[in-house]
Amino acid sequence: MVTNEQLSKLGIVAEWVDPLNETFDKFGISSKLQQAAFIGQCSHECNKFKTLEENLNYKSETLAKLWPQRFPGTLADEYAHNPEKIANKVYSGRMGNRDESSGDGWRFHGRGCIQLTGHDNYYHCGQAIGVDLVKQPELAALPKYAALSAGWFWKTHNCNDLAEAKNWTALTKKINGGTFGLDERIKLTQTVLNVL
Repeated sequence: MVTNEQLSKLGIVAEWVDPLNETFDKFGISSKLQQAAFIGQCSHECNKFKTLEENLNYKSETLAKLWPQRFPGTLADEYAHNPEKIANKVYSGRMGNRDESSGDGWRFHGRGCIQLTGHDNYYHCGQAIGVDLVKQPELAALPKYAALSAGWFWKTHNCNDLAEAKNWTALTKKINGGTFGLDERIKLTQTVLNVL
């Protein structure tokens, strides 16, 4: 169980005490190492629990670099700096989302501590935590559900085992898809472990 005093030492505001403890209890994130890894990874993913929605405000050059198949030629110019339009394009026809015109890409863009993304993830996570995230996807950006959705992801991707093995590279790949920010994630986890 984490305390307000411990979170304060980590630069995390008090409103996260209950959401984190509820998440740890519900999803069996029970050892200090598991909890430290969870907080460390989430701290990196959501800017120390301050940014709970995906930033999709990309310039055209970045869009073309990130998704060359979806933005060939000068198409990226039509989408640049329009997060809703970008989400509808890049997330269309994936993760249970319908086509671009449906608006599902934006409706189910990344929210929460580990960026819950896509209709299917919103549906299955909602079933697991007992709230209809398909009808109310914006709930995933509130601390309680942001933490619970991260806990759902953590459990369904067997992250406790990776944390216990101190396999930080594999854990980061599960959460991020790559090793972006690996050194910072390790440092954050160690800092949290020292505080806990």
